[in-house]
Amino acid sequence: MTDLYCVFGNPVAHSKSPVIHAAFAGLTGHALRYEARLAPADDFAGSLCAFLAEGGKGCNITVPFKEQAWALAAVRSRRAEKAGAVNTLLAGKDGRLYGDNTDGVGLVRDLVQNAGVSLAGKRVLVLGAGGAVRGVLSPLLAEKPACLVVANRTAGKAEALAALFADEGSISGTGFTGLAGQQFDVVINGTSASLQGELPPLPADVLAPGAFAYDMMYGAQPTVFLQWAAAHGADTRDGLGMLVEQAAEAFFIWRNVRPPTAGVLAELRAALSPEQ
Repeated sequence: MTDLYCVFGNPVAHSKSPVIHAAFAGLTGHALRYEARLAPADDFAGSLCAFLAEGGKGCNITVPFKEQAWALAAVRSRRAEKAGAVNTLLAGKDGRLYGDNTDGVGLVRDLVQNAGVSLAGKRVLVLGAGGAVRGVLSPLLAEKPACLVVANRTAGKAEALAALFADEGSISGTGFTGLAGQQFDVVINGTSASLQGELPPLPADVLAPGAFAYDMMYGAQPTVFLQWAAAHGADTRDGLGMLVEQAAEAFFIWRNVRPPTAGVLAELRAALSPEQ
């Protein structure tokens, strides 16, 4: 019987996960079926139970169910525990649900391996203090940056988030106005501003010479943040590679094999191209 996997979300029709995991299955010779499943906003647990009753082996979780998945996981990885959100569930042979969060690993792998950006000893700025940012801080701090600053419109939220991860490295939180006079080697946009076509209120000189700017969002065209960063001399990259790499980590958790990602990322990038 072909093993069953899925991604839960609401909405979920736009998800590229079925395409990505089908490609991974082909590349690794693993027989599996991967579906996108729309869960009711008020009954994710019921949808998950039905999926498991069908023999589902594991699933990805996207908005708005990551916190609920965290609560339903009987066992959570350290990074998921700290993130307060789960985007990958494994149905264990012992009958327990194992929860993990692969977002931060996906981000770091895309930055370090795919883009060739070393984070060790660098000054790193992360914009935003929501769930997307909370999910990536542990893996970022594990790369041993010289410092990591979380900046948010509400300074208190950034400061509280930094305090939560203070035992993992040099991290602080501030409001956007607190960035005046500071420069960073790597700036990561984890706000939802790109979805609205808006730019976080950043000082013009926040990018150090030779800085690298990364937006966790992606699209056919560069986001407003990446356009701004490029205009100020930074190298830029969007979050499509993060999407593929976090999926590869989930595939590894489920199947114990790490799929190659370069070809899959190239195909997705080509599909996004406005010339296609």
